[in-house]
Amino acid sequence: MTTTSTRLLDVRRLWAEPAALASPRGQQVRARFPEAEIIPVDSHWRIAELHGNAGNVERWIRVKTEDLVLGEKKSLTARPNGRSADWIAPSTSNGCAMACAYCYVPRRKGYANPITVFTNIDRIIGYLERHVRRQGPKPEPNQCDPHAWVYDLGENSDCSVDALVSDNVADLVGAFRGWPTAKASFATKHVNRDLLALDPRGRTRIRFSLMPEADARLLDLRTSPIRERIAAIDDFVAAGYEVHVNFSPVVLRAGWERDWAELLEQLADGTGPAFRAQAAAEIIMLTHNEQLHEVNLGWHPKAEELLWRPAEQQAKRSNGGMWNVRYRNDRKAAGVATLTELIAARTPWLTVRYAF
Repeated sequence: MTTTSTRLLDVRRLWAEPAALASPRGQQVRARFPEAEIIPVDSHWRIAELHGNAGNVERWIRVKTEDLVLGEKKSLTARPNGRSADWIAPSTSNGCAMACAYCYVPRRKGYANPITVFTNIDRIIGYLERHVRRQGPKPEPNQCDPHAWVYDLGENSDCSVDALVSDNVADLVGAFRGWPTAKASFATKHVNRDLLALDPRGRTRIRFSLMPEADARLLDLRTSPIRERIAAIDDFVAAGYEVHVNFSPVVLRAGWERDWAELLEQLADGTGPAFRAQAAAEIIMLTHNEQLHEVNLGWHPKAEELLWRPAEQQAKRSNGGMWNVRYRNDRKAAGVATLTELIAARTPWLTVRYAF
């Protein structure tokens, strides 16, 4: 593994469902971390030492670095989306080695969310193949894509980091390469140049998440620097990926307009005509969560000075039934309008697919 990969993953404990460990994919993961202690578990969801253990707040980064979980995905469902993608594909992993302060995945798992690898990849790809076949050709364009049904692969993880752990992502890219009516998609904050060799042939969309450097240094912990993400864009386009950008999350604070204008100029200066010809963006305004706020106060309270702004935020129930907070409607609308105007002025070639 590279130095960056080792910094993200120095796996000491491999918590494993026995069937997952015994599978070919499980053995591949085991071979990548041969020194890790094997700890058998009945369920990847019910690991008392990890999930719901408040003491892990103080070990937030160490858990992400040193712990890895192997399990099998039991329920296979492609959920309708309609925003970034037409469908949310069944997860091939859950959790992340990075530590973005606003990440929603810890809300579900409680206090720690190291990577869980789902090892039954053949079953997941088989399900997706049947689902794609049932859809047939896409009847009309929409904001997700004009021609292909788009499947989001990384709702609960970062696929670029997952690819450091197993070949699940490589297998998915290879599968979508052969499905002419469908396209894979995932957002990432990690530049994994091993993905350049996967030959996606335009059937996988990578969305590099971007925000001003000042925000990223405080909020996007353990991720690739913003300048490195921008520098990678043209290389991924040349390798056969469709590349979009996520402006996510947009944090409204003093001076944000100036910093976003500078980021747009960096994007324009750092990319070429091949990217611009197919470029599109998503604008995702900050959503936060009271439970995550309390967790963050235990390990990264400085981030909460930007993320937790009750005077500017309102409660919103998520699709999963949890109460989150987001900017008040008027504040959010004004922020979206301002950023959209900046994009039109600084990067007029950049289509905004949607804002949320």
